Amino acid sequence: MSGRTALGRVRGLGAAKDGTHHWWVQRLTSIALVPLTLWFVVSVVRLVGADHGAVAGWIASPVPAVLLVLFIAVTFHHMQLGLQVVIEDYVHNEAAKIGTIILVKFAAALLGLGAVFAVLKIAFGG
Repeated sequence: MSGRTALGRVRGLGAAKDGTHHWWVQRLTSIALVPLTLWFVVSVVRLVGADHGAVAGWIASPVPAVLLVLFIAVTFHHMQLGLQVVIEDYVHNEAAKIGTIILVKFAAALLGLGAVFAVLKIAFGG
């Protein structure tokens, strides 16, 4: 007797196939976001009242630039993982579900790449 549903057997999925990996990645990104978010909030609070040049200079520093890129990448990946779960749970039309998940993944990638590009442009003086 198998622990998989008929649909899971057809798709080749079942217990501990795709869902477990998704669950672990979401937990790991949330753990990574705790120190990254604390660092980001403290850094932004320290920059309150600073002029544009000071903020750009801070972003251009190697450690803040790398941490900002990491923060952006992990945030957008975590966001799309969470939205995917919500969509899978609450959108019941299969075509709408797949289309929305694809839209969320593309939007997360596009917005994340745009934010990373902005940081890198400032960091490398573009």
